[in-house]
Amino acid sequence: MSWTEELGREIIACRACPRLVAYREAVAQRPPRRFQGWSYHAKGLAGFGDPQARLWIIGLAPAAHGANRTGRMFTGDRSGQWLYQALYEIGLSSAPESKGPNDNLRLYGVFISAVVRCAPPHNKPLPQEIQACQPYLLREWQELRASLKVILALGAIAHQSAARLLDLRPKPPFHHGALHESPSGIKLLSSYHPSQQNTFTGRLTWPMWKEIFEMARALME
Repeated sequence: MSWTEELGREIIACRACPRLVAYREAVAQRPPRRFQGWSYHAKGLAGFGDPQARLWIIGLAPAAHGANRTGRMFTGDRSGQWLYQALYEIGLSSAPESKGPNDNLRLYGVFISAVVRCAPPHNKPLPQEIQACQPYLLREWQELRASLKVILALGAIAHQSAARLLDLRPKPPFHHGALHESPSGIKLLSSYHPSQQNTFTGRLTWPMWKEIFEMARALME
């Protein structure tokens, strides 16, 4: 069994945070009309991608009716549409869309995960829930670091978590396009999260987003 499979089983079985377990299961039992009839994943979300990645993308948490429904990170919502389209356009994904765990999508040199592995109410995990998931992020870091060139952090919480893994001191402030190099030479690139709150308001535009991925692609070399 590979490390990704072993860790994935641990994450899927995890019930460490009662609030998150209750929420992820409740939304699956009462889906909106557009998802009536779906069998939701409604468990923890494992990372997805190349186990020897050079680019590690870290988000915040699964969306209630996105990854919590489909069972794959950044899949089933508009944030995922932005992510996989950008990866495809720079040659790091075999397709411009992720549909689910059985769609044969392949990522090239990329691994995708999140700070928190269960969908949180209002997309706002509590500090203790972030802490409870930290061992999963740390395990991925330990496995990926030998091949890793750059971490792309989506949002302030992912930025802060990645900065701790990389032992960046003093703690670098978050802003879109921030780029920092760790003592090990691995770089941290940060971006606004492609949430509807950011993309619908114009805070994050497609050209801004595409530029981040072009930077990440160059940093992988």
